Amino acid sequence: MQEEIIQSVLDKKDTLALLPTGGGKSLCYQVPALAQEGICLVISPLIALMKDQIQNLSDKGIPALGIYSGMSRRLMIQTLKNAGNDHYKLLYVSPERIETSLFLEYLPALNINLIAVDEAHCISQWGYDFRPSYLRIADLRQELPGVPVLALTASATESVQADICEKLNFTSPQLFRQSYSRANLSYSVFNADSKLSKLIEVVKKVPGSGIVYCKSRKRTSEIASLLQMHGLSAQFYHAGLSNEERSSRQQGWVDNKIKVVVCTNAFGMGIDKPDVRYVVHADMPDSLESYYQEAGRAGRDGKRSYAVLLYNNEDVAELKNLHLKRYPSFDQIKNVYHALVNYLQIPVNTGEDVSYLFRFEEFIRHFKLDSTTALYALKALESDGWLFFNERNFSPSTLTFTTNKKGLFEFQKSYPQHEELLTVLLRTYEGIFDLPVFVSELLISQLLRQKEEDIKRELILIAAFGIIDYAPQNDSPQITFRKNRVASADLLMNLTLYQKRKEAFVGRVEKMIAYTNCKQCRSLFINHYFGDKETTVCGICDHCLQAKAVVLSNEEFSFISNKVHALLLGNQFTIQQLTEALQGISKRKAWKVIDFLQAEQKITLDKNGILKNGSVV
Repeated sequence: MQEEIIQSVLDKKDTLALLPTGGGKSLCYQVPALAQEGICLVISPLIALMKDQIQNLSDKGIPALGIYSGMSRRLMIQTLKNAGNDHYKLLYVSPERIETSLFLEYLPALNINLIAVDEAHCISQWGYDFRPSYLRIADLRQELPGVPVLALTASATESVQADICEKLNFTSPQLFRQSYSRANLSYSVFNADSKLSKLIEVVKKVPGSGIVYCKSRKRTSEIASLLQMHGLSAQFYHAGLSNEERSSRQQGWVDNKIKVVVCTNAFGMGIDKPDVRYVVHADMPDSLESYYQEAGRAGRDGKRSYAVLLYNNEDVAELKNLHLKRYPSFDQIKNVYHALVNYLQIPVNTGEDVSYLFRFEEFIRHFKLDSTTALYALKALESDGWLFFNERNFSPSTLTFTTNKKGLFEFQKSYPQHEELLTVLLRTYEGIFDLPVFVSELLISQLLRQKEEDIKRELILIAAFGIIDYAPQNDSPQITFRKNRVASADLLMNLTLYQKRKEAFVGRVEKMIAYTNCKQCRSLFINHYFGDKETTVCGICDHCLQAKAVVLSNEEFSFISNKVHALLLGNQFTIQQLTEALQGISKRKAWKVIDFLQAEQKITLDKNGILKNGSVV
């Protein structure tokens, strides 16, 4: 659907595009950006993903820029000035940056031809990854009248799709939705007493590389060690590792030197590896949206791949009670707020738009707080617009020259010991005189055959002379206050909205649990959840394969199929209801007949999930 989406954007229409993970969403705004005068504003919540996109575009000779949390004011100003030059085609901005006074000051000078909103489901309070900063995107439309908006996401239910269009002030929205079916992806669910034994069985049986998702950092290292004990090439990955460790392990897996990565959900976003043969969830996700996105990282090359979910009864019980942890009481939220402002030493009536480095472990230890309660209290405060909490504030190293070529020549004459490093910078990074570029101290150290730490120290020294502006990478979490600090007793929240978000969360959890227990085609269940009703059974999930294994005589088949057609005359049934109505008939045999009749279009499924007799009986 890329061509249709691109044409809609070029026709200046507000457009919502739902494309599966790996479905080529970025092309849908990159092509219109290049096809028109001006620059495309891309709003994305993921700094690491922005960095990858900018680097990939630069490698193709397409000039792109980025503005995100953690950048100095000086670098932001320089980047915005460069964005006003028609030479640049894409400007990536994190959502919390677009409402700053600095960004709004420079906005009129930017010739913006399109606003692209990536991960658009984040704008919906009823979605699984709501981010309040997304709600301010609609305000941009008042500043940029006539500029179309393209909203992109991989997973959104029908109610979330409607919410996206409403919150972005769409007029006559164009909706493009690819089927959620993945013809090559086989879904399986196992209620396993020993999940680890089942995991080892899967990893040993399926050739090729894979991903194993876990709910905690501790679990990733434990499971990776277990796989290694069984002679399997495995490594763990989570946001607590240094950037060098994360990059090294990710690259080792991409290059097939590591067979399996055991990780938290910090892994996988934006990684373009088409030959992932399996994704195993060793712990249950809390929503089908998360599961579909993560499972969808398998089999992007179109070859048979496997999405396996392992669970036990304890997982289900824990998931049912998860809302109690994810949605703390208002008193608990006020207590965490009080501790936070004391920890950061913010006086009353100050703090608005100020960012603070924030060490979560130190914070909860100092104030003797429960880690889960504290984390979700911070998220509640974020959802209500009090602060922005970036748990994984990875900002890559950036560098630009702040002197002209004459000034650089004079500096090199006076300090020849730095000439070699400066020469490598100029040769390695194109455009480094014009705008901040992402630099790798590791690469520079390899080129100069020096230690990485020595390179960092030398860059800091050169920056002290005012020759370069150098911002070393930052891996520390960060909190930005969106409002001035108030006394804890004066803290107010929209508790009605908070309760509704809690209810929406409970609904998503219930659907996730229902997926594990469903008696129909797994792919069909997922498709119906996302509102994609006009699909047929996949034929390769665990349920479909079981149905195929059932042996039916011609007489049995005729009897059941006649019974199905008779029941559908004048009656409305879902697949589940129909199997229950076929009393006295084995459900496995009923499923096999229903699957066959659907495949032959002798019965059809309408958009509401209701079965009807087809044209051929």
